[in-house]
Amino acid sequence: MGALRFFIVAGEPSGDRLGAALMGALQNLHKDVQFAGVGGPLMQAQGLVSLFPMEELSVMGIIEVLPKYRALKRRIAQTAAAALEFAPDALITIDSPDFCLRVAGLVKAAQPDLRTIHYVAPSVWAWRPKRAVKMARVIDHVLALLPFEPPLMRGAEMTCDFVGHPVVSEALASPAEAALFKGDGPLILCLPGSRRGEVARLAPIFGAVLARIKAVHPNARVALPTVRGVADLVAELTADWPIAPQIITDAAEKRGAFAAADVALAASGTVSLELAANSCPMVIAYDMNRLTLWLMARAALVDTVTLVNLVSQTRSVPEFIGKNCTPDKIAPALLALLENPAAQNAAMDVTMQRLGRGGEAPAMRAAKSVLEAL
Repeated sequence: MGALRFFIVAGEPSGDRLGAALMGALQNLHKDVQFAGVGGPLMQAQGLVSLFPMEELSVMGIIEVLPKYRALKRRIAQTAAAALEFAPDALITIDSPDFCLRVAGLVKAAQPDLRTIHYVAPSVWAWRPKRAVKMARVIDHVLALLPFEPPLMRGAEMTCDFVGHPVVSEALASPAEAALFKGDGPLILCLPGSRRGEVARLAPIFGAVLARIKAVHPNARVALPTVRGVADLVAELTADWPIAPQIITDAAEKRGAFAAADVALAASGTVSLELAANSCPMVIAYDMNRLTLWLMARAALVDTVTLVNLVSQTRSVPEFIGKNCTPDKIAPALLALLENPAAQNAAMDVTMQRLGRGGEAPAMRAAKSVLEAL
């Protein structure tokens, strides 16, 4: 087999991590691989020259997208044109379905025989199950992170492999990294999201929760890992928190904080799996635009949005979404977890086992699946 060319597109920090690991694994398996597309700093470190800054695509929510619709539409057309010009062996899109699947649609319409691969199955088990059928019009093969997803994708007439979730192979803290966070009071991780809109909405709520925690645990400490793109906003919005957080952007410090924390208060998302990998008990809280939440609630097929609950088939992790995302409801759950931090241990262990802990690295499984799909 000669040189392989992949046009690869990611739109979020989580997709950037997936894309970078996949690129590295593909280069390990094949001696001559060329990439083009859209990605963040991790994919760029693997050799990608991004068509434009990936951060332009980090928008979540039906209502939140509307002000940026025209700009996103231009980027969709630009990305599809660049993909066709690159003439890849396959188009690989990573998560961000509102952007990526539109790019795939334009590419597929112009070149129906081009192989299209999507990394991260849409959450059709949670809402809008017909998305799989719609996706099958433009995607040939899916790389699934969750073990119950392949039958749903195959049922829509796409091929699909469960490749494992990358969280199971991410580095955990060394004893020295964790020791940096030793202290007298309980350490609380606060994780209000990686998007500016999330942080703006959740930071005041999380701050009010901490006021209630401090009343019971006056020596409590707070660590707040975040991404560099929102660190300035985080600093601004947490300046009046009753417990001053230690804001962390360094990867080693983040690992240490996850390992040392007694409990976490986190936005909904894949961060729940990172916490489970570190055996850190958690409370999940999330709020969005009311119309977006109403539309999603009407379409919901499951009674929980927390991945640890779904994968473990338990409801061990308390979650407070939308109108329930209030300090008065969140704080008692967090205080109860501080009293009984082992309550979620079994669910977290089962989750990691089912996601592939102890097996071949997910990125390598994904790369092999990509090559087989060709």
